[in-house]
Amino acid sequence: MLIDWQPHLSLGITGHRAGHAGFASHRDRIDAALGSLFSDIEAQLDALDMARSPVRLHSLLASGADQLAAHRALALGWELVAPLPFGEGLNLAINSGARTREDVEALIEGGEAHDPHTASEARAIRDLTDRARVFAIADRDEAIAAALAASLGDERDPVAERRLAALQSDNVALAGRVMLERTDLLVAIWDGRDWDMAGGTGHTIAAALEQGTPVIAMAPGDSGKWTILTRPQELARAYGAHARPCDEAALTGLVVTAMAPQRNDLKAVSRERFRPRATFGFGIYRRLETLFGGRNTRSGTTKAVYEAPDAIAQGSAAPLVKAIEARLAPGDDMARAIRDRLVPLFAWADGVSGRLSDAYRSGMSVNFALSAFAIIAGIAYLPFGLADHKWAFAAVELGLLVAIVAITFAGNRRAWHRRWFETRRVAEYLRFAPAMLLMGVARPIGRWPRGDTRQWPERFARDAIRDAGLPAARLDKAYLDGVLRTVVLPHVTGQRRYHEAKAAQLDTVHHRIDRAAEYFFLAALVSVTIYLGVELAALLGLLAPGAPYAIAKSFTFLGVAFPTIGANLAGIRYFGDFERFAGISRATAAKLREVEARLNLLVEGEQEGLTYRSASDIVRMVDEVVFSEIESWQAVYGGKALALPA
Repeated sequence: MLIDWQPHLSLGITGHRAGHAGFASHRDRIDAALGSLFSDIEAQLDALDMARSPVRLHSLLASGADQLAAHRALALGWELVAPLPFGEGLNLAINSGARTREDVEALIEGGEAHDPHTASEARAIRDLTDRARVFAIADRDEAIAAALAASLGDERDPVAERRLAALQSDNVALAGRVMLERTDLLVAIWDGRDWDMAGGTGHTIAAALEQGTPVIAMAPGDSGKWTILTRPQELARAYGAHARPCDEAALTGLVVTAMAPQRNDLKAVSRERFRPRATFGFGIYRRLETLFGGRNTRSGTTKAVYEAPDAIAQGSAAPLVKAIEARLAPGDDMARAIRDRLVPLFAWADGVSGRLSDAYRSGMSVNFALSAFAIIAGIAYLPFGLADHKWAFAAVELGLLVAIVAITFAGNRRAWHRRWFETRRVAEYLRFAPAMLLMGVARPIGRWPRGDTRQWPERFARDAIRDAGLPAARLDKAYLDGVLRTVVLPHVTGQRRYHEAKAAQLDTVHHRIDRAAEYFFLAALVSVTIYLGVELAALLGLLAPGAPYAIAKSFTFLGVAFPTIGANLAGIRYFGDFERFAGISRATAAKLREVEARLNLLVEGEQEGLTYRSASDIVRMVDEVVFSEIESWQAVYGGKALALPA
C-alpha cells in the first residue's frame, strides 16, 4: 500500500454580521483585507513546494464576514465547508432575517420569501450552500421553528422569544465547535468586545484559544491590520499596545506550523511497509503466551497474519462500511474516503504495528531464553563427565551470547520498540475515527498529545482523519439514532469485550509464568536440599563416603539450571508487565462499560433526549477513553527498549 501524506490547511471564519454598525460602515475594506490575507496564505503555501490538498474554509455562512470570506475562498479555488447550526431551510429563514410566519414557512419548505430584502438575503445564502459541503445540525429544527413562528406576528409570545434565543445561541455554539475542532487557524473580524455570549464572535474566538487554535483577528475599522492571538488571556488586550501584529514572518510561521511535516516524519512513514505475515522468529512471543494459556490455536492468535489494507473493507470492516453507507447519500465523498482510505490506513498501521510488536517482544523473550540456555550450556559438561570437552560447551555458550548481542543490536538498529509505539498510536487514533467523522467530532489541534518524542503519528493521524472532512449530511434524530446504533455502539461494545477478554488473558499468563518461575526455584531448593542431605548422610555414615562426590556435578548443574530458568521466566514476566497491562485493560473496559450504558439509555430513551449535543458528547467520551488508554500503555512500556538480559 502506497502511503501518501498530503496535508491541507484548514481555516475557520467568524465575524460580525452585516447588521453590526462597525461591519456595515467598513464592509468593502473588510472584504479587501480578507482577500489580501487569503492571497497571502495561498502564496505562502505555494512557497512550501509540497504536495497538498486545497485549503478548506469552514464558515457558518451568516450574512457579513462569513459570506465575504466564503466568496473569497471560492474565488481562490478553496473548498468551502458549511457546518450549519440548523437544517438548510430553517437556516435560510433565520439568517435571512425573515420577519413573517409566511416567509419563515416558505423558506423552510424550499420556496421564496415575499419580502424582497429577505428573499435577497436567502438567495445569497442559498447560492453559497449550493457550492459548499453542508453539515446541518437539524435535530432541534422542529422546536426552533415553532419558537420562531411563535415569536413573530401580532401575538408574539415572550416565552417563545426567550426559548428561541436560547436554542439559537446553543446551536450556533455547537456549529462553531464543529468548525473549531477541525481548524488550524481561525480568522476573525471582531471589535474586541463581548466574548461571553454563546455563539457570538467573541465567544467563538475565546473557545478557539481555549483549545489551542491560533486566531488572526482584525477590528472592523482597522482594515488590513491583523493581530495574532494564541492565549485566552490576550482577549482583553487584543488590539492594545502589546498586541502582536500578523506580519509576513508571523504568517509564514503559522502556515508552516500548520502544514509542513518534518522531513524525518515523511521518512518515518515511507519506511513502514506492510507485510501480510510475520516470520517464524517474530511469532515466538505469541507462542510463549500460548504456552502459558494466554492464547490458543482455535482463536488464530498464534498465527501472526495481518489483515491486508486492500482487503479490510470487504473483510472485518465490512459491517462498518455498510453502516456508514446506509447513513450517507449514495456515492458520498465521506463514505468513499472512509472505505478507500481511512479504513485501509488503519489496517496498514495495525499490521505494521503488530509485526513490529511481535519482533520486539519476541526478540526480548528470545534474549531471556538464550541467556538461560547459555548459562546451562556452559556447565552442561559437568553431569556427563565431559570436562575434556569443556571447550565445545563453551563454544555453544559463546554462540548463544553472540546471538543475544546480535538480536539486541538488530532490534535497536531497526528501532523495533520506537516504531512499534509510533505505528500503534496511529492505528488506535484511526480505529474510532469513522464514528467521529460521521458525528462531526474531531480532536482540536491543541488537544493532541505533545512531548519530547517524535510527533509524526499524531500529525499523520490528524491529517488522515481531517482529510475526510465533514459528511454532507442533515443531522436529524433519525441520523443520530442510526449512527449511534450501527456505528458507535458496536464499536464500544466490541472494544469493551476485547479489553475484558484481554485482561483475563493477561492475568492468566502473569499467574502461570509466576507459578512456573516459583516451581523452578522450588526445584532448585529441593535439589540443593537433597545434595546437602546426601552430604549429611555420608558424614553420619549412613551412605558411602564417596556418595556426595558421585552426585556433586549433577546437583551443581541442577542447582544452577533451575534458578537460572526461574530467574529468566521472572524476567520475561517483568518485561511483559502482564499484570499492569491487565489492569489497564480492566480500567478501559470499565470506562467503556459506563459509556455503553449511557449509549443504551440514549438510543432506547425518549427522542427528546437524543440531541446532537448529547450524541456528540458521548462520542467525545469514547475518544477520551482511547487517548487515556494510549497514555497508560505508553507509561508502562515506554522505557522498556530492547536490551541485554543482564
